[in-house]
Amino acid sequence: MENIIVLSQNELAKITNHRSGEIKFGEKIITIPRDCDVFDFIANSEAKFVLLGIPEDIGIKANLGRVGAASAYESTLQSLANIQHNKFCKGNSLIVLGKLDVSKEMKIAEQLNVANKEDRKELFNLVEQIDVEVSHVIHKICSTGKIPIIIGGGHNNAYGNIKGLALAKGKPVNAVNFDAHTDFRILEGRHSGNGFSYAFEDGFLKKYFVFGLHENFVSKSVFNTLKELTSRVKYVTYEEVEVKREKNFETELENALNFIKNEPFGVELDLDAIPNIPSSAMTLSGFSVDKARHFTYFFGKHENASYFHICEGAPALDDSKNNHLTGKLIASLITDFMKAKMG
Repeated sequence: MENIIVLSQNELAKITNHRSGEIKFGEKIITIPRDCDVFDFIANSEAKFVLLGIPEDIGIKANLGRVGAASAYESTLQSLANIQHNKFCKGNSLIVLGKLDVSKEMKIAEQLNVANKEDRKELFNLVEQIDVEVSHVIHKICSTGKIPIIIGGGHNNAYGNIKGLALAKGKPVNAVNFDAHTDFRILEGRHSGNGFSYAFEDGFLKKYFVFGLHENFVSKSVFNTLKELTSRVKYVTYEEVEVKREKNFETELENALNFIKNEPFGVELDLDAIPNIPSSAMTLSGFSVDKARHFTYFFGKHENASYFHICEGAPALDDSKNNHLTGKLIASLITDFMKAKMG
């Protein structure tokens, strides 16, 4: 796979801190041996999940956001390798495929000025190139019958995830998104703010539920669009649940599930919806980490939950001494999803 940098057993061993009397996840996680067909190996493995990193933030830059999300995958891997392999969650349920090689695109994006109209167009083009790669890999993983767990990167990669799943299933699929934003903005060129609207427009996304929208961050025009599409796109706002207390968190989880559960669906989680998590659009107000974890487990339990995407976390933007904590949180979310599906 020329566009995937496959993680080797040796690289995994280097980031696993062995301790006497303990078995770490990194000692049991499955890596793909050299010189074998990647997807044949995945198809024949007993592991249920395949982890893929997309270390880019080009879609975020194209959307005028703060870059830094490219750092999430490495940070996550470090934390994931060092959690405990035990009866609750087993490392050998997971194949770590590796990361998409986006180094060339990242290098080009670095030189581009988003304030320049032509440069921004070039960023849109780079995002489209990544879309092609993401949808191809997700399609191949889903076609083996395994469940992809994708660490972004920007939320632009929702498009490739949805397209890849839809191609593997041979029909449009659904999605639920834990997010402060809809990412259903106008089709002005690909970026992190319109992955779902492009997937919808291109016929890959059938039904879409946005969980926990922040009312102050969604434009009138987007709300108007959602109103027109109410049979296929629904949402509940964070304020309705936590500020006005007009709606109940658990009830809304059920409503969202009932809306999407009849087709294969993707579970999307944007870390900028959780307070104080370093991300391109960091917030001080939002659903707690515990609610995000419960959301992940709740949707992961359903048989039609077909992939899990965690995006927009940016450890590189954390200038404290605790910049490993974003990766640690993502590792917890990964295991919450795995436990839900294995339970």
